[in-house]
Amino acid sequence: MTTENDLIARSGAKCELCGATEALAATGVPPHPGDDADTAIFACATCRDQIAGNQAPDAGHWRCLADSMWTPVPAVQVCAWRMLKRFEAEAWAHDLLDQLYLDEETLAWAASGAPDAAEAEVVHLDGNGAVLAAGDTVILIKDLKVKGANFTAKRGTAVRGIALVRDNPLQIEGRVEGQQIVILTEFVKKSG
Repeated sequence: MTTENDLIARSGAKCELCGATEALAATGVPPHPGDDADTAIFACATCRDQIAGNQAPDAGHWRCLADSMWTPVPAVQVCAWRMLKRFEAEAWAHDLLDQLYLDEETLAWAASGAPDAAEAEVVHLDGNGAVLAAGDTVILIKDLKVKGANFTAKRGTAVRGIALVRDNPLQIEGRVEGQQIVILTEFVKKSG
């Protein structure tokens, strides 16, 4: 029997994290390659992409961990712990982390693949949830009165070559009317 068949049998052909039934695949839980069912999970594309960082993490999606974290499967427990650590600043995730018990070996496995707080990448999202990167062009979706200047940045204005505020995912910087300003990400949409 293959690893994937073992995972299908163990999971009941559902994502072991959120319960989805489509776009499922076996995936190893780092630092293990997932060569066997004990070091892998059966997960949907959404969970896999967000775990891998290919898609911005959606806190609403991960509320499913309130159920799946109680599994007796260590690989699933590790993924649940790691995702809850990503959202630890949110009360619901902090509460779930306080409830989640992992034995010493499983906790060591979970911690071995979790980024340190200093290493955790800050993700900047525009008003529509698209991931922003340094150098992107954004469009203002609201008129913004610029504090300390005597002008209003008009809705529809393109801001080219943005810079990300490193420690604040809610702010970017860009030039509008020749002035470098800080803009809240909720008031922009990514262009193109």
